[in-house]
Amino acid sequence: MLQPPHQSLQVAAVPAQRAPVRDRDQEAPWHTEAVCRRDEAGLFFAPSKEPTASRLSREEAAKRVCARCPVMVECREHALLQPEPYGVWGGLTAAERRVVLARRRRRDLELKKATRGPIAAAG
Repeated sequence: MLQPPHQSLQVAAVPAQRAPVRDRDQEAPWHTEAVCRRDEAGLFFAPSKEPTASRLSREEAAKRVCARCPVMVECREHALLQPEPYGVWGGLTAAERRVVLARRRRRDLELKKATRGPIAAAG
């Protein structure tokens, strides 16, 4: 989690890098450094028929774990690129990741339209 729960999702959707992104040529995969490997896995994935209040509390606890993780950005990008349909990954819930993906798609479409310019539109 990048901010206290009372702040907006829009802020949470923009990853703030607290440390430099790891060198991609390192031998160990990013997930070997994930803090969640040492925590209860049930914190990150919902049990069946979980009440809403319990789910929100569990997700906030999972986001607190993510907030102190050195590979949070890599985890988030993994979940967005897969896309992972369940659980808390990189400090975002599945619903929050869907919002981020929708924003990225819109941004990509807008960039595509802008690069075509008036000449391509007339042609």
